[in-house]
Amino acid sequence: MNRLSPEQRRSVIASLVEGNSIRSTCRMTGVAKNTVTKLLKDMGTVCSIHMDHRMRDLPCERIQCDEIWAFVYAKQKNVPPEKRGQAGDVWTHVAIDSDTKLVPSFLIGPRDVTTAVTFMNDLRKRLRHRVQLTTDGHFAYLTAVPAAFGGDVDYAMLMKIYGNESDPRKPERRYSPSVCLGADSVPVNGDPDPDHISTSHIERLNLTMRMSMRRYTRLTNAFSKKVENLAAAVSLHFMHYNFCRKHQTLGMTPAMAAGITDHIWTLDELVGLLADAEAVPTKRGTYKKRAAISE
Repeated sequence: MNRLSPEQRRSVIASLVEGNSIRSTCRMTGVAKNTVTKLLKDMGTVCSIHMDHRMRDLPCERIQCDEIWAFVYAKQKNVPPEKRGQAGDVWTHVAIDSDTKLVPSFLIGPRDVTTAVTFMNDLRKRLRHRVQLTTDGHFAYLTAVPAAFGGDVDYAMLMKIYGNESDPRKPERRYSPSVCLGADSVPVNGDPDPDHISTSHIERLNLTMRMSMRRYTRLTNAFSKKVENLAAAVSLHFMHYNFCRKHQTLGMTPAMAAGITDHIWTLDELVGLLADAEAVPTKRGTYKKRAAISE
């Protein structure tokens, strides 16, 4: 089977992590669309596995969480009957360490209690000690945070107050937020420091996601057609964000600030994760010739 050279792979990945769409990447690199899509899915898989192994025993102290809206195939109201359950609105739940800017956990799913509980459970098992946690006013966190952390967390909600033209229950219906009239800090558990009850860093990360992943850019036709492709793009993005992209304020990558690695990863190292995975021999079952299918 023909494979892209390491240089071709690097060019494709460099294009994708800088916010280009699949088709623009094809035009820039000369690589076929199906090949780019397959490379994205393969890279997304190895990036997800690598981060799952490395994001353990993290020394985070202050965590902010939020959800960012997107859709797969079509917006929820336009999903055809045969695509229900496979397409529609999706939410990417993301956590960020306010000090190192590291993203230790993320999860794609509906904006409901089940997804929030799964997300918080995953976040909890990656942390070394008790943290201060801040979320927005999403009601599901009132169930998810106690379910995951018990009482071992200093948790507060930041309840923002918007103008009357915004419906906070349906933020996906607006392409720009209403005027924020104020915010109320609501301690929920433990003793959160009022000076650190904030969602500013996670909201800035939402902007980075929309700028760095074409699938999250509004009012385009670059949205994901399959949720698997969206998950792969998000995994690749956060692997690059954590390990390769130097944070302007920190002067280093978030992974370096958190002590996970001692250097800024190059794109060659990032692409090398896939080469290393491909080099591992896999066991295959006994080959059986399939019977011809009659027309």
